[in-house]
Amino acid sequence: MFSPEIREAIASAYAAMTLWEVAAVVLALTYLLLAMRENILCWYAAFASTAIYLFLFWDVSLLMESALQIFYLVIAVYGWWQWRHRNREGEKLHIHRWSAATHLYAFTGVGVLTLIFGYVLDNYTSAALPYLDSFTTWGAVVTTYMVTRKVLENWLYWIVIDGAAIYLYIDRGMYLTALLFLLYVVLVIIGFFQWYALYRQQHSEPQQPVAV
Repeated sequence: MFSPEIREAIASAYAAMTLWEVAAVVLALTYLLLAMRENILCWYAAFASTAIYLFLFWDVSLLMESALQIFYLVIAVYGWWQWRHRNREGEKLHIHRWSAATHLYAFTGVGVLTLIFGYVLDNYTSAALPYLDSFTTWGAVVTTYMVTRKVLENWLYWIVIDGAAIYLYIDRGMYLTALLFLLYVVLVIIGFFQWYALYRQQHSEPQQPVAV
């Protein structure tokens, strides 16, 4: 049914698995499924998964990915707070869209930071795949912020970032995590259409894209 190469990859993934990685994967998947339903419990799962990945990534020399987990710990608390509380007008945070200009700023910022940190890691550390590591890190920083603010396009950003991360984790031998991110690519596509349907319900009348 499977080619020898695929069977060998599956066997390698099984051999490389640790209980900590399994726990991190399960919690990360739980986060995504809950986020797709706009369930605030997603941030609890995100915090626990992040705490585990902080050490896993450091152990395989993905320094930027490890540093990213510290940001995730903070953003999980911030996201929980944002989803729990109402804004100054007393309204619940709704799904909204960014303007084209805001997306351009985000793309430019991620690109510049990727080049800067990739260069530093490549020349002054032992980090593996420094530029790709930097891209997935800074892309995830921006996109995770978008999730906390319920920006619809976050799901489209995740497709690119998760796709790039798959190669990164395979190269580092984190096969179960790579498999998780392959599943993520499928789920974020579903998540986009789910949030888009909710967006249309919450914005029954035409509105201008929100810039922040």
